[in-house]
Amino acid sequence: MLSWKSFKDILKGKKILIGVTGGIAIYKSLGLVSSLVKEKADLKIIMTPDSQKFVSKITFASVGNCEVFTDPFDFKIEIPHTTLSRWADIIVIAPATANTMAKIANGFADNLLTMTTLAFNKWKILVPTMNVRMYENPITLENIQKLKKLGWLIVEPEVGRLACGDIGKGRYPENEKIIETIKDSFIGRKKIEGLSALVTAGPTVEWIDPVRYISNPSSGKMGYAIAKELIKRGFKVTLISGPTHLLPPEQLQEFVPVESAQQMYEETLKRFRKTNLLVMTAAVADFRPKGRKKQKIKKESLEGLNIELVRNPDILKEVSKFKENQIIVGFAAESEELLKNAKRKLSEKKLDLIVANDISRKGIGFSSDYNEVKLIHPDGKVEEIERSSKEYIAYVICDKLIDVFNAKKQLT
Repeated sequence: MLSWKSFKDILKGKKILIGVTGGIAIYKSLGLVSSLVKEKADLKIIMTPDSQKFVSKITFASVGNCEVFTDPFDFKIEIPHTTLSRWADIIVIAPATANTMAKIANGFADNLLTMTTLAFNKWKILVPTMNVRMYENPITLENIQKLKKLGWLIVEPEVGRLACGDIGKGRYPENEKIIETIKDSFIGRKKIEGLSALVTAGPTVEWIDPVRYISNPSSGKMGYAIAKELIKRGFKVTLISGPTHLLPPEQLQEFVPVESAQQMYEETLKRFRKTNLLVMTAAVADFRPKGRKKQKIKKESLEGLNIELVRNPDILKEVSKFKENQIIVGFAAESEELLKNAKRKLSEKKLDLIVANDISRKGIGFSSDYNEVKLIHPDGKVEEIERSSKEYIAYVICDKLIDVFNAKKQLT
């Protein structure tokens, strides 16, 4: 398992060969190159002949602060295509036109980029970008499937307005998505197949009247990060989410939006018996108003206003009554006696792991991209994760969960 430093600096010093082809989206790959420079990757770039009609060689050289190669017969390095293929840890072709993909899929080697890919046997990523009708052509789709079988990772194009004005699939994706795919190639992940996971995330909202409610500052970032990480580990993931501003991770089995604690309880209980893993990251309101006012409470009525509260169901406690072979993970956000309160919840709710964090500290936890947590196991073992990104914390938690499932498998 990677340390936080290794995780966040995963691309530092990595030798990345960028291939650019002749499509209008090529200007966006300048942003990719710029971002990889910020990640301190070691870059070299190959441009096809047609790509140079859109953007000059000197532009890529300036943005990437690196060498740019265009001619297979320019022997400023010995035998360019084999030298570059040996040098690189990974090759990323962005954008990849239908023409270039067809050549690679069928073994053509008529320019420096296609010659280099033919000689390359490490990590390979393609970013298809083209007109929707070209993308949906059966020949292109067949070539993409063939490339996948040949070991190419495909970063799917987005759906939207294309350069020609058509609407459809074929847009160059966000560079953050491409960089994430590159990083994932270098991050060693334990995987497991055939299991399902249920993740809850975000806050719940309990309405007082049509404009006021009881809630909390949970952003949902931790739960969404865990759902995304579990997908990368091979789980079929259902995400039940309270209101957030986040986009659901791709490749979810099911996304279930809810608002109140009662709704989250019902949707979780409905699916719990059919899942192998429950990760309860949601910050669920403990109480709700006994009744929601149909009309807005006027400010003149607010003086001396009393709101009667009733207790919401304790979702973890209730679903654990139906536990058979499932693994259950809870979260404890505490402002005092962190370990004591977390250990009590671990025991009372029959959890297999609890993740505890101190919400009294600034700069971590609610709404932040960072957190600092303690992982507490049923045998009393406590593991501390230093202040790090929620993506890294999700990575560590999922690593531990894979170990739990593997140990469980050995006992059966």
